[in-house]
Amino acid sequence: MTLSREAMSRHEALGTSQRPGAPVRWSFECSACGHTAPGANYAQLCPSCAQPLFVRYPSPWPTRDAIAPRWDMWRYRAVMPVAAREEPLTLGEGCTPLSEARSLARDLGARRLLVKNEAVSPTTSFKARGMSAALTRVRHMGFPGLVVPTNGNAGVALAAYAAAAGIPARVYAPTATPRPIQAQVRAHGAELRLVDGHIGDAGAAAREFAAESGYVDISTLREPWRLEGKKTIGIELAEQLDWRLPDAIVFPTGGGIAIIAMWKAFGEMRDAGWIDRDAPLPRMYVAQADGCAPVVRALHEGAERTRGWEAPATHATGLRVPAPLGDRLILRAVRESGGDAIAVCESDIEAGARTLARSAGIDACPEGGCALAATAELLRTGRIPADAEVVVFNTGSGVAYRN
Repeated sequence: MTLSREAMSRHEALGTSQRPGAPVRWSFECSACGHTAPGANYAQLCPSCAQPLFVRYPSPWPTRDAIAPRWDMWRYRAVMPVAAREEPLTLGEGCTPLSEARSLARDLGARRLLVKNEAVSPTTSFKARGMSAALTRVRHMGFPGLVVPTNGNAGVALAAYAAAAGIPARVYAPTATPRPIQAQVRAHGAELRLVDGHIGDAGAAAREFAAESGYVDISTLREPWRLEGKKTIGIELAEQLDWRLPDAIVFPTGGGIAIIAMWKAFGEMRDAGWIDRDAPLPRMYVAQADGCAPVVRALHEGAERTRGWEAPATHATGLRVPAPLGDRLILRAVRESGGDAIAVCESDIEAGARTLARSAGIDACPEGGCALAATAELLRTGRIPADAEVVVFNTGSGVAYRN
């Protein structure tokens, strides 16, 4: 796909200037082969090896004094890909609560357990962060529209942020996507196309449409900006804990962008002195459903990449990702951190969501229920020590899954 001359000139003007004459303050680096490219260029996967690109910033980062006096994820704009004079496209995402769950800690046998609740985000899931960052970058580039494949929440987020930006959007989703989520996509004015099969089939349809139409495909990790929005989860967590990090993080994992983004953010913060350079980073734990657990299988097989999961099945639709593009990066974060990956059954996922609702007051999505169920098993078997401070993530709202 080729940008028009007019669109490219707008893109260059936005991406290369924080002030007149200033060079761009970020660039792209391939997460696999090290290929680099100017940050002003339109970018999706690495042109050399087709792996995800990372945004890189000049070293060192600014100090924490650069945090902006605002109450959304853009308070961290000094370490995000946004130009100094540019207004981010925001609906108020970020700054989600981190709640202590004392009764759950006692019941599960943890020294301390906290729940990071992304359900209160503007589009009721953690996907809002990534879409805010991505739309901030692409809205002025002159593309005719945006497209994404989704198991649900990413489609709602794209629909909402595209509506705010005044850009047409098309969403491809499996027919099994919960009906309330389908209704949310349509309510924001996006075109919803249902696809037989799983997220991989929706992704193929989305890429085909993007190639034909010139729409931007902003699938998970196929462009570098959604990850930068997601990394604010990690920065925000550190700030909420007075600039330290917990012992363990348990995250429900489908495409895995949040695990990858947090691990990137932790390294960046440590290098910049935002957190103690000598303190250990959290152990990262992947929670998956036993009906779709490609990361768990690859980790326990000692593999560097996942094998596509045969016949993926779970009612936690966000976990129904049989072949995550970022598999290598997820596995690297888990291994480097000394973490683990675990799969839980459907009944335990349901029980976990109920427990979060009734013991912590959080109307959790099934993915959040999976994270809590995984935490219980990890503590029971000693794979998370009993003296650990554990953060469990609820990534979305339970009400969106109730047909």
